[in-house]
Amino acid sequence: MSLATVHSRALDGLAAAPVTVEVHLANGLPSFTVVGLADTEVKEARERVRAALQNSGLGFPANKRITVNLAPADLPKEGGRFDLPMALGLLAANGQIDAARLARFECAGELSLAGELRPVRGALAMALALRQAGTDRELLLPEASAAEAALVDGLAVRQARHLLDVVAALQPEGEGLARAAALPRERQSGLPDLADIKGQAGPKRALEIAAAGSHSLLMVGPPGTGKSMLAQRLAGLLPALDDDAALESAAVLSLSGQFDISRWGQRPLRAPHHSASSVALVGGGSPPRPGEISLAQHGVLFLDEIPEFPRAALEALREPLETGRILISRAARQAEFPARFQLVAAMNPCPCGHLGNPLRACRCTPDQVARYQGRLSGPFLDRLDLLVEVPVIPPRELQDMAPGEPSAVVAERVAAARERALMRQGVANAQLPAQDLAGHAGLEPAAKSLLERSAERLGWSARSFHRVLRVARTIADLAGAAGIGSGHVAEAIQMRRGLPGQAG
Repeated sequence: MSLATVHSRALDGLAAAPVTVEVHLANGLPSFTVVGLADTEVKEARERVRAALQNSGLGFPANKRITVNLAPADLPKEGGRFDLPMALGLLAANGQIDAARLARFECAGELSLAGELRPVRGALAMALALRQAGTDRELLLPEASAAEAALVDGLAVRQARHLLDVVAALQPEGEGLARAAALPRERQSGLPDLADIKGQAGPKRALEIAAAGSHSLLMVGPPGTGKSMLAQRLAGLLPALDDDAALESAAVLSLSGQFDISRWGQRPLRAPHHSASSVALVGGGSPPRPGEISLAQHGVLFLDEIPEFPRAALEALREPLETGRILISRAARQAEFPARFQLVAAMNPCPCGHLGNPLRACRCTPDQVARYQGRLSGPFLDRLDLLVEVPVIPPRELQDMAPGEPSAVVAERVAAARERALMRQGVANAQLPAQDLAGHAGLEPAAKSLLERSAERLGWSARSFHRVLRVARTIADLAGAAGIGSGHVAEAIQMRRGLPGQAG
């Protein structure tokens, strides 16, 4: 048989589009041509496939004109994932394996020159796409990738270490390949504990509210007050992910080759350096890759020293903060990635960092302070739910303070508040649509009057007004209250104070 067809998949954003690898052998001048919008990595597969077949003792049709077509032709193909399909297609076209048995599989894998199978990115995306397609084909992957794909229930995943293992299994009388077993889904602990932080009752309360309602949070304070420590402990206060959400989070991480089974079910914590570009934060490139906001799906994105980030990078976060997704548009193609993350940011109040520090005098002029704080635009600050100051605690007082509540105790209150919100409205309070606030965030008369007066005096926008109302709803949930009272609203207003030295 001079023509063989192998099924595979190409990564297209978070989706895994089906690709048909057609291999044709013909008489003529010997050549090896790959067509079908293949990038350089895919075209280099010719040499890897040739060496892998020869070093494995398999026949390579060196006297034939070889044409490999990756269909559909208008879908970009990248990476080494098509090495294994090309090699199997060559062997099937040359009559060395059973083409009928090969048709039962969708496969992907990179080949070493010795024929060993190396893992590929996006194994989870491939498995999810195959399950959604509803076909009866099985997935054939390198061992490491197969263990990752086997996390998807209801799918048969086969694994192999070497090309020869696959060839032996695809003989007419060959034995089947071993079925991959899912890695143990152990939800490990070991996250930093909130009890490590002494004092800072106000910021800890803000952290608890942020965790209970999935609210964004900005902490402002001099260096060394514990802003980074507080942010790193937010993930430990959040409830563990259910299997569907854990699978969605893991699928995005798998696209970047950063999936770690030891963190299964835990909320991801991403903390990019302030030199990150807007493309690094929101995604992009060619082909489009997920950025930090997508890698933090269902988790926490921590931006330390947020005024030092490029202005364009911060402004690019405005839409994903509202919609929970990011659509990357380029001239040739578009890709959409999920971006339902919880933003936690930290900053110094001024360039020297000591504005409001009782232990050290600030040397910055009012103009310098204004320029520094002005790096965060008004529309960006308007999209943050909580803005709290983290004060300096003198070392002598800090030494005498008792440890605070452990994360486990706070996490129980957070879980109970989240459960109340989900039972009432189906989403966390931060994602509650504005049109549903009247039905789910009803205010007592005194609380309504207080909120309206505060909004007028502080000059809030409608967005700010709604965000304070959502925070008040979360505070009421933490207190187990059905309605929102004046105390809940007052605390929510205090949690949205202006930057030090500014009004509002």
